[in-house]
Amino acid sequence: MMEWGLRGPALPRRRALGMRVVAVALFLALWSLVSGVVEAAKLFNPIFLPGPWLVMGKVLELGFNGQLWAHMGATLQRVALGFGTGAVLALAVGLPAGHFGFVRNAVEPVVELLRPIPPLAMLPLFIVWIGIGEPSKVGFITYATFFPMFLTTVHAVRRIDPLLVRAAQSLGARPRQLFFRVLLRAALPEILTGMRLGLALSFFVIVISEFIGAEHGLGYLINDGRNFFLVEQMLGAAIVLGLLGYAGNALVRLLERRALRWQHPA
Repeated sequence: MMEWGLRGPALPRRRALGMRVVAVALFLALWSLVSGVVEAAKLFNPIFLPGPWLVMGKVLELGFNGQLWAHMGATLQRVALGFGTGAVLALAVGLPAGHFGFVRNAVEPVVELLRPIPPLAMLPLFIVWIGIGEPSKVGFITYATFFPMFLTTVHAVRRIDPLLVRAAQSLGARPRQLFFRVLLRAALPEILTGMRLGLALSFFVIVISEFIGAEHGLGYLINDGRNFFLVEQMLGAAIVLGLLGYAGNALVRLLERRALRWQHPA
């Protein structure tokens, strides 16, 4: 029997999974078709658009010789450190900024001044200030991911119903209890949404940071493939990066379902 969600009927899990598998299969078929047409019609050099099976073969080759795991580990370590630091800072500043007006008035002007600056414009400064080692890459990810998580945290806290806060205070809730049991729980749905945005952005900017002064990482693989016209390597590393981002988003969604059980009934 079909269940209904907030925006219409919810598909059964098997049907939803089947639709996703079909969508991926259609994408691979279209990619294979375009690659075959390019090679048959000689529209341009087919080396610039290898088929999906060639790209998959390159990924398997890198996996069997151990190179892929070293590059994946380096990228994941940088993403974990940068995203984790950005999330902690966003919560540490965003929660009080959303609840206390004087904190918000002191912090928001600086945030709104820095937020429009593209992260790519700040990368040379991070290299000048910190160097081309790991701290500059982690700091670059932290800078890029802080702003969306901070803004969603502030917005989430400001949207909390004042009646909830007053009810908790009237029942004798202490400041610590008010923060953890009322403010944080009520704002958690939007906070987790901001974390999903920040995590996706961290996988986006890690490639840029690994283009410069990196000897390991998926971004390094893409840049190395660009230098030597190894298109299969470039596409393979990009696909692996996308799969890692998809897996990270799935982990955050799983955390959301566990932490917000009242919004996701069985």
